Amino acid sequence: MSLATITQAVATFAVTNIDDLVVLAVFFGQARGHRGAASRVVAGQYLGFVAIVAVSTCTALAGAALLPAAVLPYLGLLPIMLGLRAAWVAWQHRGAEPPEGEGGTATRAPGIWQVAGVTFANGGDNVGVYVPMFAVATAGTVALYVTVFLVGVGVWCVAGQYFAGHRVVANTFARWGHLILPVVLIAVGTTILVEGGVFAR
Repeated sequence: MSLATITQAVATFAVTNIDDLVVLAVFFGQARGHRGAASRVVAGQYLGFVAIVAVSTCTALAGAALLPAAVLPYLGLLPIMLGLRAAWVAWQHRGAEPPEGEGGTATRAPGIWQVAGVTFANGGDNVGVYVPMFAVATAGTVALYVTVFLVGVGVWCVAGQYFAGHRVVANTFARWGHLILPVVLIAVGTTILVEGGVFAR
Protein backbone atom coordinates (compact mmCIF):
# COMPACT_ATOMS: atom_id res chain seq x y z
CA MET A 1 0.00 0.00 0.00
CA SER A 2 1.60 3.25 -1.16
CA LEU A 3 1.11 6.43 0.84
CA ALA A 4 1.65 8.40 -2.36
CA THR A 5 -1.17 6.47 -4.06
CA ILE A 6 -3.53 7.08 -1.13
CA THR A 7 -2.62 10.77 -1.09
CA GLN A 8 -3.28 11.01 -4.82
CA ALA A 9 -6.63 9.27 -4.39
CA VAL A 10 -7.67 11.59 -1.55
CA ALA A 11 -6.64 14.69 -3.48
CA THR A 12 -8.38 13.50 -6.63
CA PHE A 13 -11.61 12.75 -4.78
CA ALA A 14 -11.61 16.13 -3.03
CA VAL A 15 -10.92 18.10 -6.19
CA THR A 16 -13.53 16.29 -8.30
CA ASN A 17 -16.26 16.30 -5.64
CA ILE A 18 -15.97 19.64 -3.85
CA ASP A 19 -19.15 20.92 -5.50
CA ASP A 20 -21.06 17.89 -4.20
CA LEU A 21 -20.74 19.25 -0.66
CA VAL A 22 -23.08 22.12 -1.50
CA VAL A 23 -25.57 19.82 -3.19
CA LEU A 24 -25.43 17.35 -0.29
CA ALA A 25 -25.99 20.13 2.25
CA VAL A 26 -29.07 21.18 0.29
CA PHE A 27 -30.38 17.61 0.12
CA PHE A 28 -29.80 17.03 3.84
CA GLY A 29 -31.49 20.35 4.56
CA GLN A 30 -34.48 19.19 2.52
CA ALA A 31 -34.45 15.88 4.41
CA ARG A 32 -34.85 17.47 7.84
CA GLY A 33 -38.19 16.62 9.40
CA HIS A 34 -38.79 13.65 7.07
CA ARG A 35 -38.28 10.21 8.61
CA GLY A 36 -35.69 8.14 6.78
CA ALA A 37 -34.96 10.90 4.26
CA ALA A 38 -31.34 11.39 5.40
CA SER A 39 -30.68 7.68 4.86
CA ARG A 40 -32.11 7.99 1.36
CA VAL A 41 -29.76 10.88 0.65
CA VAL A 42 -26.77 8.77 1.73
CA ALA A 43 -27.99 5.78 -0.29
CA GLY A 44 -28.58 7.95 -3.34
CA GLN A 45 -25.15 9.55 -3.05
CA TYR A 46 -23.47 6.15 -2.86
CA LEU A 47 -25.59 4.77 -5.71
CA GLY A 48 -24.75 7.69 -7.98
CA PHE A 49 -21.07 7.57 -7.12
CA VAL A 50 -20.83 3.80 -7.60
CA ALA A 51 -22.35 4.33 -11.06
CA ILE A 52 -19.65 6.92 -11.80
CA VAL A 53 -16.91 4.52 -10.71
CA ALA A 54 -18.48 1.66 -12.69
CA VAL A 55 -18.61 3.73 -15.88
CA SER A 56 -15.04 4.92 -15.34
CA THR A 57 -13.77 1.40 -14.68
CA CYS A 58 -15.56 -0.16 -17.64
CA THR A 59 -14.36 2.60 -19.94
CA ALA A 60 -10.78 2.22 -18.77
CA LEU A 61 -10.88 -1.58 -19.08
CA ALA A 62 -12.48 -1.50 -22.51
CA GLY A 63 -9.86 0.93 -23.75
CA ALA A 64 -12.54 2.88 -25.56
CA ALA A 65 -14.92 5.60 -24.51
CA LEU A 66 -18.31 4.19 -23.63
CA LEU A 67 -19.27 7.81 -23.15
CA PRO A 68 -17.52 9.94 -25.78
CA ALA A 69 -15.95 13.12 -24.41
CA ALA A 70 -18.36 15.21 -26.49
CA VAL A 71 -21.34 13.63 -24.71
CA LEU A 72 -20.20 14.13 -21.09
CA PRO A 73 -21.13 17.85 -20.85
CA TYR A 74 -24.72 17.03 -21.79
CA LEU A 75 -25.08 15.17 -18.48
CA GLY A 76 -25.66 18.69 -17.16
CA LEU A 77 -29.17 18.55 -18.61
CA LEU A 78 -30.23 16.06 -15.91
CA PRO A 79 -29.72 18.33 -12.86
CA ILE A 80 -31.32 21.19 -14.82
CA MET A 81 -34.42 19.06 -15.44
CA LEU A 82 -34.49 17.96 -11.79
CA GLY A 83 -34.09 21.60 -10.74
CA LEU A 84 -37.00 22.68 -12.93
CA ARG A 85 -39.09 19.87 -11.44
CA ALA A 86 -38.18 20.99 -7.90
CA ALA A 87 -39.11 24.57 -8.83
CA TRP A 88 -42.48 23.36 -10.13
CA VAL A 89 -43.15 21.45 -6.90
CA ALA A 90 -42.22 24.55 -4.86
CA TRP A 91 -44.61 26.63 -6.97
CA GLN A 92 -47.42 24.14 -6.44
CA HIS A 93 -46.89 24.29 -2.65
CA ARG A 94 -46.40 28.06 -2.47
CA GLY A 95 -49.57 28.50 -0.40
CA ALA A 96 -48.99 25.58 1.98
CA GLU A 97 -48.59 26.30 5.67
CA PRO A 98 -45.28 25.13 7.20
CA PRO A 99 -45.35 22.72 10.15
CA GLU A 100 -45.67 24.44 13.50
CA GLY A 101 -42.36 25.85 14.69
CA GLU A 102 -40.78 25.81 11.25
CA GLY A 103 -40.41 28.54 8.72
CA GLY A 104 -40.79 28.57 4.97
CA THR A 105 -42.78 26.54 2.51
CA ALA A 106 -43.39 22.81 2.97
CA THR A 107 -40.67 20.92 1.16
CA ARG A 108 -40.57 17.52 -0.44
CA ALA A 109 -37.98 15.07 0.87
CA PRO A 110 -35.36 14.05 -1.70
CA GLY A 111 -35.58 10.48 -2.97
CA ILE A 112 -32.81 7.97 -3.61
CA TRP A 113 -33.07 8.20 -7.40
CA GLN A 114 -33.17 11.99 -7.38
CA VAL A 115 -29.95 12.17 -5.36
CA ALA A 116 -28.34 9.39 -7.40
CA GLY A 117 -29.28 11.09 -10.66
CA VAL A 118 -27.84 14.44 -9.62
CA THR A 119 -24.68 12.78 -8.30
CA PHE A 120 -24.16 10.85 -11.53
CA ALA A 121 -24.93 13.83 -13.75
CA ASN A 122 -22.55 15.99 -11.73
CA GLY A 123 -19.86 13.34 -12.21
CA GLY A 124 -18.92 14.10 -15.79
CA ASP A 125 -15.66 15.65 -14.65
CA ASN A 126 -15.11 12.66 -12.34
CA VAL A 127 -15.33 10.25 -15.26
CA GLY A 128 -12.94 12.39 -17.28
CA VAL A 129 -10.38 12.23 -14.46
CA TYR A 130 -10.91 8.66 -13.26
CA VAL A 131 -10.71 6.96 -16.67
CA PRO A 132 -7.09 7.92 -17.42
CA MET A 133 -6.14 7.16 -13.79
CA PHE A 134 -7.68 3.70 -13.95
CA ALA A 135 -6.38 3.00 -17.45
CA VAL A 136 -2.73 3.24 -16.42
CA ALA A 137 -3.10 1.65 -12.96
CA THR A 138 -2.84 -1.97 -11.87
CA ALA A 139 -5.92 -3.80 -10.61
CA GLY A 140 -4.67 -3.45 -7.03
CA THR A 141 -4.16 0.29 -7.41
CA VAL A 142 -7.62 0.74 -8.92
CA ALA A 143 -9.10 -1.18 -5.98
CA LEU A 144 -7.24 1.14 -3.60
CA TYR A 145 -8.50 4.20 -5.48
CA VAL A 146 -12.09 2.96 -5.29
CA THR A 147 -11.79 2.15 -1.58
CA VAL A 148 -10.51 5.64 -0.80
CA PHE A 149 -13.24 7.18 -2.95
CA LEU A 150 -16.00 5.24 -1.16
CA VAL A 151 -14.64 6.30 2.23
CA GLY A 152 -14.58 9.85 0.87
CA VAL A 153 -18.27 9.63 -0.02
CA GLY A 154 -19.02 8.77 3.61
CA VAL A 155 -16.96 11.72 4.83
CA TRP A 156 -18.75 13.99 2.35
CA CYS A 157 -22.15 12.79 3.63
CA VAL A 158 -21.15 13.50 7.24
CA ALA A 159 -19.87 16.94 6.27
CA GLY A 160 -22.98 17.72 4.22
CA GLN A 161 -25.25 16.68 7.07
CA TYR A 162 -23.20 18.78 9.50
CA PHE A 163 -23.52 21.88 7.34
CA ALA A 164 -27.25 21.31 6.93
CA GLY A 165 -27.63 20.74 10.70
CA HIS A 166 -25.75 23.88 11.70
CA ARG A 167 -28.19 26.33 13.26
CA VAL A 168 -27.69 29.14 10.76
CA VAL A 169 -27.63 26.80 7.78
CA ALA A 170 -30.56 24.76 9.10
CA ASN A 171 -32.69 27.87 9.59
CA THR A 172 -31.82 29.00 6.08
CA PHE A 173 -32.81 25.64 4.62
CA ALA A 174 -36.01 25.55 6.68
CA ARG A 175 -37.12 28.91 5.30
CA TRP A 176 -35.60 28.90 1.83
CA GLY A 177 -34.78 25.26 1.08
CA HIS A 178 -37.62 24.91 -1.43
CA LEU A 179 -36.02 27.73 -3.43
CA ILE A 180 -32.36 26.87 -2.82
CA LEU A 181 -32.65 23.32 -4.16
CA PRO A 182 -33.80 24.16 -7.71
CA VAL A 183 -31.36 27.08 -7.91
CA VAL A 184 -28.41 24.86 -6.93
CA LEU A 185 -29.46 22.05 -9.28
CA ILE A 186 -29.91 24.38 -12.24
CA ALA A 187 -26.60 26.11 -11.43
CA VAL A 188 -24.80 22.76 -11.28
CA GLY A 189 -26.25 21.68 -14.61
CA THR A 190 -25.49 24.99 -16.28
CA THR A 191 -21.91 24.90 -14.99
CA ILE A 192 -21.43 21.42 -16.45
CA LEU A 193 -22.74 22.60 -19.82
CA VAL A 194 -20.64 25.78 -19.84
CA GLU A 195 -17.41 24.14 -18.69
CA GLY A 196 -17.96 21.38 -21.24
CA GLY A 197 -18.09 23.94 -24.03
CA VAL A 198 -21.65 23.08 -25.08
CA PHE A 199 -22.55 26.70 -25.81
CA ALA A 200 -19.31 27.29 -27.71
CA ARG A 201 -20.15 24.69 -30.36
